[in-house]
Amino acid sequence: MSKNQVLCVHCGADCGRTPVNWNGQNFCCNGCKTVYQILNENKLYKYYDLEKTPGIRIDPAEHNTKYDYLDNEEVSSKLITFSEGDLAKVTLYIPVIHCASCIWLLEHLTRLHPGIRHSTVNFARKEVSITFNRAEIPLRGVVELLDSIHYVPDISTSIEGLEDRSATDKKLLYKIGVAGFVFANVMTYSLPAYFNGKPLDEELNTVLTILSYILVIPVVFFSASDYFISAWKNSRKGVISIDLPIALGVLVLFLVTSYEVIFNNNQGYCDSLSGLVFFLLVGKWYQGKSYEALTFDRDYKSYFPIAVTKILGNAEESILLEKVAPGDEILIRNRELIPADSIIVEGEATIDYSFVTGESSPVRKKTGEFVYAGGRHTGGIIRVRVEKAVEQSHLTKLWNQDSTYNKNPKSIKSLSDKISSRFTVVVLSLALAGFAGWVISGNFHTAIYVFTSVLIVACPCALVLSIPFTFGNTMHVFGKHGLYIKNTDVIEKLSQIDTIVFDKTGTLTDPDSYAVEYTGRQLTANEITAIYSLARQSTHPMSSAIASYFEEPVYSKPVHFLEVEGRGVFGSVNGIEVRYGGYEYVHNIARKGAVNASEVHLAINNEYAGYFAIGNRYRKGFEEVIASLKKDFELYLLSGDNDSERETLRRSFAEDHLLFNQKPQDKAQFITDLQSRGKQVLMTGDGLNDAGALMQSDVALSVASKVYHFSPASDAVLEAGRFHLLARFIQFTKTSRNIVKASFVISFIYNIIGISIALSGRLSPVVAAILMPISSVSVVAFATFVTLTFSKRSLKEK
Repeated sequence: MSKNQVLCVHCGADCGRTPVNWNGQNFCCNGCKTVYQILNENKLYKYYDLEKTPGIRIDPAEHNTKYDYLDNEEVSSKLITFSEGDLAKVTLYIPVIHCASCIWLLEHLTRLHPGIRHSTVNFARKEVSITFNRAEIPLRGVVELLDSIHYVPDISTSIEGLEDRSATDKKLLYKIGVAGFVFANVMTYSLPAYFNGKPLDEELNTVLTILSYILVIPVVFFSASDYFISAWKNSRKGVISIDLPIALGVLVLFLVTSYEVIFNNNQGYCDSLSGLVFFLLVGKWYQGKSYEALTFDRDYKSYFPIAVTKILGNAEESILLEKVAPGDEILIRNRELIPADSIIVEGEATIDYSFVTGESSPVRKKTGEFVYAGGRHTGGIIRVRVEKAVEQSHLTKLWNQDSTYNKNPKSIKSLSDKISSRFTVVVLSLALAGFAGWVISGNFHTAIYVFTSVLIVACPCALVLSIPFTFGNTMHVFGKHGLYIKNTDVIEKLSQIDTIVFDKTGTLTDPDSYAVEYTGRQLTANEITAIYSLARQSTHPMSSAIASYFEEPVYSKPVHFLEVEGRGVFGSVNGIEVRYGGYEYVHNIARKGAVNASEVHLAINNEYAGYFAIGNRYRKGFEEVIASLKKDFELYLLSGDNDSERETLRRSFAEDHLLFNQKPQDKAQFITDLQSRGKQVLMTGDGLNDAGALMQSDVALSVASKVYHFSPASDAVLEAGRFHLLARFIQFTKTSRNIVKASFVISFIYNIIGISIALSGRLSPVVAAILMPISSVSVVAFATFVTLTFSKRSLKEK
């Protein structure tokens, strides 16, 4: 760059002799100036702090009517994935997403327009999901807003992204076919020279040389085009991708071959070039198929722990979500998720779609109205009829929308990212050094082979893939054994845990085997109906215990129902007002406690009636689990109940690590205090009254009973029947981390040996092209099979 060169503040391009000036800043065009002004007016200065000149240069073009077609309801309906009243959600593919500044800006669109409610970026897929108010900004306005800051959505790809994308595989096969055809023919033309050992007749040699060269051209510019396009686009953005050394290797071979053909009437490297591209593409296809065979179940539909209550005539049956079909009627209780797009058949609901849209705006729904999958129902029991096939992958994607996770710079993933980002620079340097060394020694032919072979044989793919495949297969194994993990990041975070906090009710205790006793005045049949009907609305373990206490109860639909988190339930049934819960909630309490039992106090029509003493029975293997965890972790117990179980729990927990009468906000604050002391905290709860503490913790684990109550606040869900395996699950995450490290070592050894042989001049580019995919697949296979082998030993039932 010359000293007098003026660079654009927004995109870093040369502004030329007459830069566009605004507010003392120089821009290469009016488009960049406009984006800068928009960001400046909305105080989005941090965009330029995260990356130097992070913007993309704008092609100044009018687009006043460019997106008129988005006003067409038929077109917009293909893009919008959720619509409820004025609230809508759209996912758009934006190819120019390329850096941290892009993510930051696109996740702060709320500052650019008040109609934008929420936005999240999937950097790997270059997609942004936007929740917006259609009354304030239509879909066309959203797209035009993105266009104005030059994050131009690819509308056709955004629509195709919701459908089938198999065309990409076909295109790869076409490219392999062209490269294979050329390689076979060029090798045929070269056979006489290989086997004869003498120069061919000059005329024949000229004909074969020209034919070979003509055939090689489509190999370079069609079959190998993806490598050039990817390398060029990433280089323009200052990103050095793995495709760059491959593109350079192919380009150098082609340029040298062109020189030999034109000036020396020699085939040059036509055979090596066509063979190189052919085997690179075959390797690419082989890798894809191998990864499909070895891969973990990424959306783990078969293991996702959601069950529903299906209505069969007058009976109810708990079934796995995957078995629900359109037309089935299911029961939804207070705070349960709507598992599939449905129509309300009976009851009124208040649906919270924050799990879907990121915005907590409860929507009232009546009988006959439509409700979307992913909404959380609050209120009394409702019956819904499933309208669309259940897509557990849809709920899984919602669960994976975790915008709160910040990568630890000391994590193994961060280390991998740093190594991979520098890998290509090191390989290019070694290839140039090897080329220079052989040229100096007077062997130009070997120098070309060395330069190309080093670029091709070196591959960071094995390094990059060892983490997702090891942790991904760990997720798969855990799922088969009853522990369901949100994403692979949770595996690494679990391996770093040093402190575990347990909730008691529904977590350590078994909600299906409570011993319930009632003490108080005799209840009438109508009062029993009222209590039972309200208790049945709730999924809380105490409510379930009370509902199961009564023999042959009669259900009557409540007129009013309210569940106060951490305190109790209030409602009205057939003119009878019922309030039950803790000491402070019910008020007129005759006694403060009962020995070895939790108490749920009861008031009917504002008069104290008595209490339910609920004796706790702990889960199978509880003491063994706690004993095994004590060796490696600091353990605490938090409970919203009284301290009647203190004597029982002293055998498992230190006296000062037992805390009772904890409100939900107390639990969250306790987690915060532990983290302020540098602790890495795993919180285990039932996902009902512990949402705040679960969200605050480093890893949130919900323990689910036989009818699984899924909590979006959880990073993992453990089937209650597998609670005794908890210590082994955590220990195996450490094993997984060690497997990743071993994969790193194997990858480094391969690259060191491969590059050393290539530098010695004993490795042809064609052989290098064969070795590269084999190395990646071998490391992935190692990570996969070692993970599966160790898991069988570690998680085997004794």
